[in-house]
Amino acid sequence: MAKLMHVPPKFLPPEWHIANKTQYSGAEAQRSRSERLVDESQRLVDEIEKTTQKTQNDVNKRIEQRLEEIKFWKQQLDDKLDQIVKETEVLLTFKTRLEKALDSCREPLFIVQECLLNRERRVGIDLVHDEVERELIKEAEVLQGVIALLERTLEQTNEQIRLNRSAKYNLEMDLKDKFTALTIDNYCSSLNNNTPDIRYAQNVITVDDSSVSPQEWVEFSNVNVEKADKQRNNSLALRALIDSILSQTAGDMQKQNKTVNVAFQNRVKETKDAKAKLEEHLAKVMEEISSQEKNIAGLKKAIFDKEGPAKVAATRLETRTHRPNVELCRDLVQYRLIKEVHEINHNIQRLTDTLAQAEAELKGLSRRQLSLEEEIQVKANTLYIDEVLCMQMRESISINHF
Repeated sequence: MAKLMHVPPKFLPPEWHIANKTQYSGAEAQRSRSERLVDESQRLVDEIEKTTQKTQNDVNKRIEQRLEEIKFWKQQLDDKLDQIVKETEVLLTFKTRLEKALDSCREPLFIVQECLLNRERRVGIDLVHDEVERELIKEAEVLQGVIALLERTLEQTNEQIRLNRSAKYNLEMDLKDKFTALTIDNYCSSLNNNTPDIRYAQNVITVDDSSVSPQEWVEFSNVNVEKADKQRNNSLALRALIDSILSQTAGDMQKQNKTVNVAFQNRVKETKDAKAKLEEHLAKVMEEISSQEKNIAGLKKAIFDKEGPAKVAATRLETRTHRPNVELCRDLVQYRLIKEVHEINHNIQRLTDTLAQAEAELKGLSRRQLSLEEEIQVKANTLYIDEVLCMQMRESISINHF
């Protein structure tokens, strides 16, 4: 029974003192850590408060800057809208003047119209708005043939009015959005930490994929402003053109007829000279094509002739690889053979490149030949129209005073 009972172990006095000191130091360390955490927590609270206040102040400042930007662009859009509206109203009065002018100019002249129609059958580069055409149009105008011009001008005017209204619509839509944005940002500017209806919002810290950058925002309104300016300037230019057209008066019929005939004579001579020069260049191109074909044949032969030396050098190199043992030496012959192969290959490549260039030049010369032949045909067609159709037709023109 005595063996079953255990006496608790007893410690020595030094152990007792050590245990107490351990408790003291542990408590002191725990308390120090706690004090440091309290101090650090207070510093963290103060730091975050300052950061939060600074950030909120920065946001408030940026909202104010944004409001100023919106106000600036809203004013710009307002000014451009007022200008385009006034310009469109003025352009509408010019449209009325054009319509009245058209009603008073309905007597065409057959021969002048036929000449203009025949010359529209010119093709390619010869379909040019040259002095003959300008003088024919003037003669048609003098002979009360300005209907087509006035109709084209009226079409331009209608299109310009449509473009003006399109620019006006864009400005109005942009202004509408600016007003909404201004209202929203004004409301945001009025919010503070004590505003009653502030709240947490879900999924607002992500950037909307449909949003735009500040540069895109500025560019959008700037494009609308520039478009309005462009259409307004185009409208101003068109009004000046309308004034000029409506202010034209009839001139001396005989003088205009003579002017057109001289223009035809000059144009026919100019066309004949151009045709002769084209034929001269065609002959030179044909000669060069023959020379280039010979050059290509020579290059091909030169490439073919290099196959023998290339095969000899390659065979020598391959054969010398069979030298036994120490005889397989990297001697001067080996290096010179390798260099020879590189030289031959390099020269063949140079010849091949030159051949490709020559073939490209030959194709270019062939295309040029075709182009010149087509252009000569264009000139022949123009000469037939101007010299045979128009000038012979104009011999029957009789100028009447009315």
